[in-house]
This record gives sequence, structure tokens and C-alpha cells, in this order.
Amino acid sequence: MRPDGVAISVVIPTLNEQTQIERALACTRVPGVERIVVDANSSDGTSQTARFLRAEKVIQALPGRAHQMDAGYREASGPVVLFLHADTRLEPGWNGAVLAALEDPAVAGGAFALRFEAAGWRYRLLERGVELRSRLGGLPYGDQALFVRRRVLDQMGGIAPVPIFEDLDVVQAIKRAGRLALLRHPVHTSARRYTRNGWLRQVLRNNTALAGYLLDLERDRIARWYRRRPAL
Repeated sequence: MRPDGVAISVVIPTLNEQTQIERALACTRVPGVERIVVDANSSDGTSQTARFLRAEKVIQALPGRAHQMDAGYREASGPVVLFLHADTRLEPGWNGAVLAALEDPAVAGGAFALRFEAAGWRYRLLERGVELRSRLGGLPYGDQALFVRRRVLDQMGGIAPVPIFEDLDVVQAIKRAGRLALLRHPVHTSARRYTRNGWLRQVLRNNTALAGYLLDLERDRIARWYRRRPAL
């Protein structure tokens, strides 16, 4: 832990997440944790709510998760940075799980096990698919609360302003720097995108976009296709 007492900096990108931000801040309100809300000019009062709820830092950045993650990392005081989606909840003990994993100097970062806040066999099947993608493919996504040693972000020169898959860029940097730890400790994320776009349609959309990433297609091209219908 640093002399200022910050062991982990949690970066929370937001855009019109006033209804979600209280839970995101509540689950990360633990000793040794700094919470940085990076807002993209929300129109619903997200920034004001985050300040009212006493987030340690509330800053503004250009829209887009890559811009927001980079801005948040540059404001971070801790030696470990954890990127948390506003609609994703960490369970008690999450910080201990992160620090325990990083006791191994070979571990450069990692991710949590994903659980959807929705009932039904479809979501349990999705969770199994996420586990296989993470453990066999080494490709956890940002909604799994990626954590990384700050020096890894320094080495990659920060997070490039890409329109999609900025989370996988961080994952690849972790693997270049050391080992990727996949924790059994769960995080819980909203299923709102699947509800809005249709479960099967969203699964196909995700997998097709991932294929484009693995084939090294232009990110702008992937993003235009992915966002052709609302998928925020």
C-alpha cells in the first residue's frame, strides 16, 4: 500500500448512469480504495450524484470508454487500477481477492468470474460461455472488472482511443507483462443489453465482433457494425 493509504484505484466510466452509480460506489467503499468516476458529460446528473455520494474523484472525459479509462488511470493514486462498469457490482471481499492474487509477482492483472443479474437458463449458459472464453481463450471482457498493475498501463503508454475492445487491449498488455489471474470471486452485471437487443441477437453480435477483433479488422469497421442497432 502507498504511504497515502491507497492500494487500489477503482475507475468507473459513466454516461447517464445516475440510477446505477450509487451501487457502484457503495460496493467499492472500503479502506485503501480510491474511487474515480469518469463522466462523459452526462445529462442526468451522474456527476453531481457521484460527488454527493463522496466519490474520491469525479472528473470529465471525452465520450467513449477508452477515453474515460485512460483519463481515470492517469488520475489514479494506487499501484493497482481496477476498471468497473457502472452496472457491475463487486461482492464483499473483492479487494482482498485482488491483493491476494497480486502477491504473486508474476501476476500482472486479472479479472473476476461473471454473473448476470437475471434469472433463467439462458444467462447461466452465457456465464458458462464467459468462463470458457476467459479460461481457454484468455479473453475476459471489461464487465468482469479488469484489474491491472499501474506499471503495465504505463508500459503500454496508456489506453489508446479505440472505438471498441479497449478492454481486450488491456488484457493483451497484462499477458505481455506477466500472468493473467482469473479469480473465482464473482462480480454481478446487468443483463440490460441482452434484454433490449434480444438474447440471441446480442450473443451473435458479441461473437461476430470478437471474431473481427481476432482477425485484426479495423476497429472503426467493427464498431460501426456492432453499433448499427442500439447496443450500449
